[in-house]
Amino acid sequence: MYICCVKNQNVLYISYDGMTDPLGQSQVLPYLIGLSKQGYSFDLISFEKKERFEQNNAVIQQLCATNNIHWHPLFYTKKPPLLSTIYDLFRMNRLAKKLHTQKKFALIHCRSYLSALIGSAFQQKYGTKFLFDMRGFWADERVEGGIWNLKNPIFKTVYRFFKRKEKYFFQTADHIVSLTYNGKDEIESWPIFKEEKPNITVIPCCVDLELFTPTSITSTNIDLLKEALNISKESFVLGYVGSIGTWYMLPEMLLYFKVFLTKNPNAYFLFVTNESPSTILSKAIEINLDIDRIVIKSCLHKEVPQYISLFDASIFFIRPTYSKKASSPTKQGEIMAMGKPLICNAGVGDTDRIVEQYSAGTVIHEFNEAVFEENCSIGNFNEATTKLGATEFFSLNIGVDRYSNIYSSLTD
Repeated sequence: MYICCVKNQNVLYISYDGMTDPLGQSQVLPYLIGLSKQGYSFDLISFEKKERFEQNNAVIQQLCATNNIHWHPLFYTKKPPLLSTIYDLFRMNRLAKKLHTQKKFALIHCRSYLSALIGSAFQQKYGTKFLFDMRGFWADERVEGGIWNLKNPIFKTVYRFFKRKEKYFFQTADHIVSLTYNGKDEIESWPIFKEEKPNITVIPCCVDLELFTPTSITSTNIDLLKEALNISKESFVLGYVGSIGTWYMLPEMLLYFKVFLTKNPNAYFLFVTNESPSTILSKAIEINLDIDRIVIKSCLHKEVPQYISLFDASIFFIRPTYSKKASSPTKQGEIMAMGKPLICNAGVGDTDRIVEQYSAGTVIHEFNEAVFEENCSIGNFNEATTKLGATEFFSLNIGVDRYSNIYSSLTD
């Protein structure tokens, strides 16, 4: 393991995602905690949703306080569109400048594109090292997700602005983090990088292997959980974990389960999610799927491994668009770490390559009943190699080490 020799380096980390959100708890704080143990002092700016902030504020405050992370939460504003984002950006910049006058940051670590606007400006004005943690092709995600309609001249102007900024960030950032090798290859193929490639490190959405481990869950635990959910011991459980949102193909996943039921009539579809049950059940009713075979459970992030342990297989379908080349589903590492087979689709980041490399399940290439019927069994699955894949590809310790190497190269 790489041990950083630079102590007490001040780093500003800016995230437009909230730390009281599941994403902040799984994909920001664990890295910062690991890096703080190597001598880095963090000031963390994040944008919190009020309801989740009220629920989880005390826990996050305590976690940060014990790990040399100075948390500066701001409230996220959603309306009116665009203007609210501009307002948030103004507040982000104002707070970042105030903190910089106090701390003189050696490095500004920017999660995604909005915070990168601040990082790029700091780099130019103060000479602060700028780490662009891109997370995905954000502007294209907004268009492909139906958030920005390019027929609207305002959204078209905003899209073009960020596509120009995107190239500028890739050309000028002191270092870039991509979630996927697929995304890295896409960037390096652009004509502007024909002569010289940008400094890119691939760090996927990692998983805490001490939390996501099947060894701490007994068969008795599993039986009791199934009983609490009214699922019989012998029933096959197809599982889904996480939010549904814009990108996850809920109708197609429900259709897959409907086909699966014809071969496995005693199966259940367990959703471990904070989504409203009506969102899921209404789509099931539309395709005449027996909703008595659907179980929906909300839980805390730390409880997710218990529910994954109930799965006989796990499914996620993600819209395979251009922007998804750079997407790394957090749930993939979590499910593989629990030794469960995956049923997923091709065309999303490195997902299919990892599944095939580690014999971690089934990759779907088309979304129709005939293909689903052909893939109702988990053919290409080996539990040992699946867990190995989680360790080799998604380990949080490896992710922290890679960030540490980047930090060291920028702050020495």
